[in-house]
Amino acid sequence: MTADSRIRVVEREDTAKRRVFTPESPLRVGIVGTGGIAGAHARNLATLDGRVRIVGACDIDAERVDAFTRAWDVAVGATDLEGLLDQIDLDIVHLCSPPGLHKEQAIVALRRGIHVLSEKPPALSLAELDEIAEAEEAGGARFATVSQHRFGSRAMWLRDRVADGSLGRPLTAICNTLWYRPDEYFDVPWRGRWDTEGGGPTMGHGIHQMDTMLSILGPWSQVTAVAARAARPVATEDISHAIVTLDNGAVVSVINSLLSPRETSYLRFDFEFATVELEHLYGYSDDSWRVTPAPGHEDRVAAAWALGPAGEASSHAAQFAAIVEALEHDDPLPVPLENARNTLELIAGIYASAFTRVPVAAGEIGPASPFYRSMAGNGTPWSAGADSR
Repeated sequence: MTADSRIRVVEREDTAKRRVFTPESPLRVGIVGTGGIAGAHARNLATLDGRVRIVGACDIDAERVDAFTRAWDVAVGATDLEGLLDQIDLDIVHLCSPPGLHKEQAIVALRRGIHVLSEKPPALSLAELDEIAEAEEAGGARFATVSQHRFGSRAMWLRDRVADGSLGRPLTAICNTLWYRPDEYFDVPWRGRWDTEGGGPTMGHGIHQMDTMLSILGPWSQVTAVAARAARPVATEDISHAIVTLDNGAVVSVINSLLSPRETSYLRFDFEFATVELEHLYGYSDDSWRVTPAPGHEDRVAAAWALGPAGEASSHAAQFAAIVEALEHDDPLPVPLENARNTLELIAGIYASAFTRVPVAAGEIGPASPFYRSMAGNGTPWSAGADSR
């Protein structure tokens, strides 16, 4: 988008032009979908010192969008995205709608030159994500995915330590999302269905931990998996297990479950010189991390821990601040499509391996694969004679 009278343009020392968002000329945000996660976006945007303002919102439920606009002092409400965009100028939209709507809504905004930040999953399939990529390229605006766990200080610290090698080579890891959702959770019509949610805990829940793991350790090369519908009244899986080999040779064990009464999100990274663990549920602070040095490497690991950064919990606010900074400098938005696609491709690979009972390599799921257009492929082992939506 080009600068207009709402955005102050200043000269940087390198003479490049930069946009600066202030309370007088804030980044103008539209919220799409005003359910529970929209409130989380609004609360976190409110922490950014007035540099961002929600100026519009839409939801198919008129009463819900009206309640949201009144609660957050939003100027314009609408019951569809096109109607909202016809009424007000926006710099970026936040997609807080159900997953099945993300692709079409992203394309609508991108074609109008409006940036998009989408909640996870950003699309129901690799095919849909590639359609979004085409719209991004054609429209000139940028698309990013909410990946708030990448932005806590100690996740950034660990990425730096992997890069500088101070903990040694990564050897193995654990990436578990052990959550609990009762049957009633799936009373919401779009949940537990391939055509509206895209998958079960592998797609909608474990995506957070798997994305964080990949952001730290790098790309994957092969996956072998199993998935089952063990207990919940859904068309999708409610549990999956996978063994993932990474490009760097490390091997990762992954569990995604909605059947675990003692809920936890657990990441463990075993390096040559230390074990690094993160245990939390929906968000972490520095206190959620534990580092155990290998015998004889205590001083090395203590020195690495002291390097920082530290003090920033994982949160939407941390990513939102990074997005504002990126827009001010005309940089790619974090987390860009190519990073989101690496995570979504791993998820497709888990489903493909589980349902075909063979290992799946990175890059193998292309337009000729049934798993390119649906995470269910040609159907699940339990869908014969049942509703496989």
